[in-house]
Amino acid sequence: MNAQMMNLVISLGAMQVARKIPFDDPIVLNYVRIAYVGVQLAILGVYYYISTVVKKKNDQAVLKYVEPASPMSQDEPKLVTTTVRDYDLAEVSKLLRSAYMGIAMMAFMHGYLKYTQPLFIQSLMGLKGLFDAKPIAVHLLGKPATGDLARPWKAASMFGAATGPQTDAASIAEAEKKVGAKQE
Repeated sequence: MNAQMMNLVISLGAMQVARKIPFDDPIVLNYVRIAYVGVQLAILGVYYYISTVVKKKNDQAVLKYVEPASPMSQDEPKLVTTTVRDYDLAEVSKLLRSAYMGIAMMAFMHGYLKYTQPLFIQSLMGLKGLFDAKPIAVHLLGKPATGDLARPWKAASMFGAATGPQTDAASIAEAEKKVGAKQE
């Protein structure tokens, strides 16, 4: 089962459990709020720690790949040349932005709209997100960067194989030819 389907299953299960929690009780609600804030602080702390680990490793190995064009645009795929360090820091930055957006949405939903169940659900989903994050698997859990963890990381799709950058030599050579032709 891929990560997207697992997220859906966990969300649906958490919704069923959340129905049984008495959010009308102010003590229970405060415990759920404390748990949510604690989980979010832990997530931000882990991402900060991962960024310091990446900076400390300072892996300057060159990473080349072809970033696919957006499906709705007329742009061509573009060649990206970076280092492992910069790539990993960019991926951690994406994870941080995602966490900040989730916190902002939850602040609006709970603070303004007074929804309480999403606090519980997002606490669980935040922990699941930590478990699924590839920079954490590589830098914190010490898994080798091979197979699914080989850079550049592909995004899991809900309906099939993972999609993402192309790393085969033919795609890179073709992108380099296009870049060379544009420069002339």
